[in-house]
Amino acid sequence: MIRVAVAGMAHPHTAYALDELEHGPFQLVGTSDPDPAARERWTPPGVRAYADHRELLAATEPDVVAAFGVYGGRAAVVVDALRAGAHVISDKPLCTTLDDVVAIEEEVERTGRWVSVVLEKRWHPVTLAARRLLAAGALGDLALVAATGPHKLLPDTRPSWFFTRDGYGDLLGDLPVHDVDLVLALSGAASGTVSGLAPRRPLPEHPEWSDSGALLLAAGEVTATVEAHWVWPAASDVHGRYRMRLTGTLGTAELDWARDRLHVVTHDRASWDEPLGPGLRPTQDAFAAVAAGREPEVTTAASVRASRVALLAARSARHGGRVEAWA
Repeated sequence: MIRVAVAGMAHPHTAYALDELEHGPFQLVGTSDPDPAARERWTPPGVRAYADHRELLAATEPDVVAAFGVYGGRAAVVVDALRAGAHVISDKPLCTTLDDVVAIEEEVERTGRWVSVVLEKRWHPVTLAARRLLAAGALGDLALVAATGPHKLLPDTRPSWFFTRDGYGDLLGDLPVHDVDLVLALSGAASGTVSGLAPRRPLPEHPEWSDSGALLLAAGEVTATVEAHWVWPAASDVHGRYRMRLTGTLGTAELDWARDRLHVVTHDRASWDEPLGPGLRPTQDAFAAVAAGREPEVTTAASVRASRVALLAARSARHGGRVEAWA
């Protein structure tokens, strides 16, 4: 049995890890979170819960750690888990500062363990179908990407740390990570530039917080715009109308994750809705990789690269949108 520990349970995405344990040779050996309510909510009967993740790591010696805690404390958990000899499956954002990214990279290099961020958009049937179209050449060479990532705020459901810089980090370091990762994966780019804007609108109750922003990403020969915000209407039937348009030299594909639709048009074929196949559960590939002794498709390099680019966009926004180079 592969020993799994969950270190940090501050977000409902914790279920992504716990639900996957029934699908392989996995044993939950313990959980941790400083918040007693989180420990009570997420820890199954018969499993010991700890207040401190370091106590959890020392007592259980896990093979893999799922990190789903408060964003600002996540890097410390990831680094300590790597030092304890575990691979790490982390919710996004992986961390909240560029220094955190460096610390995680250095620990991966030192320990030989991997870190994989849960980027569940990769596994949606719409995304998998779009990637098949691109691989088959149906859209030609990818030139432009335009993505939107709206979310409902529902402020009464958010904990106090969510509205602080130390707890949450930056808007552009959080919400756009999924779309940044897809742009990097689809383009295959190894370098480029990014700039961001996230003006602080008058929110007197949350003075450290931005609720909307956008970034402009150059990824090799591909130019991408990503808009993200927490002002999606509360009465909507979906949490956010997540969409992405891929524009290639031969055609365009519109990904609509909320409606499970991939709408395509090319120079030689009228528009159609591409048939969708099955997808994967959010942490399915990562846990399967642990069982198979391989690195997940969302590798350490991919996890770190997307996190770094998003955090550079956040830094750019704090400096008026200056252009930041990434490689």
